[in-house]
Amino acid sequence: MPSSSHYQISKIMNLVVKLNPSSILDVGVGFGKYGVLCREYLELGDGREEYDKFLRRIDGIEAFKNYITPLHRFIYDHIYIGDVLDLIDKLKFNYDLVLIIDVLEHLSKHKGRILINKLLEKHGSVLISTPRYIGIQKDVFNNPYEEHKAQWSRQELSRLGESIFLRDDVSFILYVGRRDDIKKLRRQLLVENTKMFLASIPFVASSYHTIKRYF
Repeated sequence: MPSSSHYQISKIMNLVVKLNPSSILDVGVGFGKYGVLCREYLELGDGREEYDKFLRRIDGIEAFKNYITPLHRFIYDHIYIGDVLDLIDKLKFNYDLVLIIDVLEHLSKHKGRILINKLLEKHGSVLISTPRYIGIQKDVFNNPYEEHKAQWSRQELSRLGESIFLRDDVSFILYVGRRDDIKKLRRQLLVENTKMFLASIPFVASSYHTIKRYF
């Protein structure tokens, strides 16, 4: 499908916002959802006065040209059409972050490893989401690239590079990249999860909101 599960949007975008990249490569843009979300949450509300003058670079790769619409042309600075493995060595720009959201399952594991290795070698930072159970899927909308080919395990994904996984029962969501970024993300997520846990305890939550009123 040229789409991905809605339930994981908040988790993925929470990481993207924390990383705050100046440039993004969205591999397998599909409907263009993550391009739109990155534009919205990274660019709007930062004091910009011109609605359609974007400051960050967001490019995409899409193997199936029929998916591209006027929405994509507005959101993305440039969209490369073709197989990602044919294009990846030709890209001259180094991106702060590469998104691979529900894409790995459409490649063989051999090709998936090659792709991730090439991306990390050049760009250094990849955010991945792939289902824990891919099921059976053939071509969709006459797009042969939609076929599911590879079921990844957590152990296989962890061998792609130094990484941090988000807790999720349906998909493996992980950031593979720079050690400093991973350390920073671990600290931020620990603080965030601790606050959420404390807020879920009635007495603590009540005390927290009472104290907060005085500060």
